[in-house]
Amino acid sequence: QVQLVESGGGSVQAGGSLRLSCADSGRTLSTYAMGWFRQAPGKEREFVAATSWNGGRSSYADSVKGRFTISRDNAKNTLYLQMNSLRPEDTAVYYCAAVPGPSPSDHDRDYPYWGQGTQVTVSS
Repeated sequence: QVQLVESGGGSVQAGGSLRLSCADSGRTLSTYAMGWFRQAPGKEREFVAATSWNGGRSSYADSVKGRFTISRDNAKNTLYLQMNSLRPEDTAVYYCAAVPGPSPSDHDRDYPYWGQGTQVTVSS
């Protein structure tokens, strides 16, 4: 059973940075493609970024391109999301997700495993 735990959320002013982490202490994540999604209050969950199982391929939502970077360290069983130039509209609960196999997806329905989420709040 994959058990993902996110960390690194918090409150920051606009223009600031945060780095989110997602780990599973119980198993290797190197055989899973992984993604980050977010959900703001009153809105549907949306895609943020995704990466293949070896980190060789990544994709981003247009709203975060050039500001966010997804990466992974399979030796540490950890997925990261570096978020720079944060904006108030980035405020949301951020979730990491995992899908078996090499290929990432932009669609939340493709991911069977989810973390509990971490809150990111950006003030203006």
